[in-house]
Amino acid sequence: MSERVVLEHDDLGRTLRRIAHEIVEKNPESADLAIVGIHTRGAILARRLHAFLGELTSAELPIGDLDISFYRDDVGAKSPASQPVVHASHIDFDISDRTVVLVDDVLFTGRTVRAAIEALFDYGRPRRVQLAVLCDRGHRELPIRPDYVGKNLPTAHGERVNVSLEESDGIDRVTISEQQAAEVGA
Repeated sequence: MSERVVLEHDDLGRTLRRIAHEIVEKNPESADLAIVGIHTRGAILARRLHAFLGELTSAELPIGDLDISFYRDDVGAKSPASQPVVHASHIDFDISDRTVVLVDDVLFTGRTVRAAIEALFDYGRPRRVQLAVLCDRGHRELPIRPDYVGKNLPTAHGERVNVSLEESDGIDRVTISEQQAAEVGA
């Protein structure tokens, strides 16, 4: 299977730093901000983004992570072997009247983000929800658009965007590869 590298370690760091600057620029009242990452890699990226935002704002912004497994509209539609691993959500602060920045690794159909918004509202009613993604690959099925994009990656439906992060995979890298035959039918 051929893989094309589109972001490497240093690129990823610069990209997240740029997103942090954009978030601060768009939200001058940083005391009202909260960062929530979508499991699994979105939560890791949220922690990195949180560190950059702390440097820029000198504020201790609340951070949380969200598991959306039970909010997905495709749970049970796929084979049992491809069912998601369930993680605990951690939102230990009041999200009411805050601007919550949801963080995810790849935006594709929009279904993950829809599920994350639904899950988030179980914790309260934020004033505003913004979306930050490392990669936007297009092919939306729902009318969802990110506020902050690290890299737009035009892809074909038969391609896959692979995000590897040091914390979970031992390396920082984003690649595009051909989807394996078993994944295409999933």
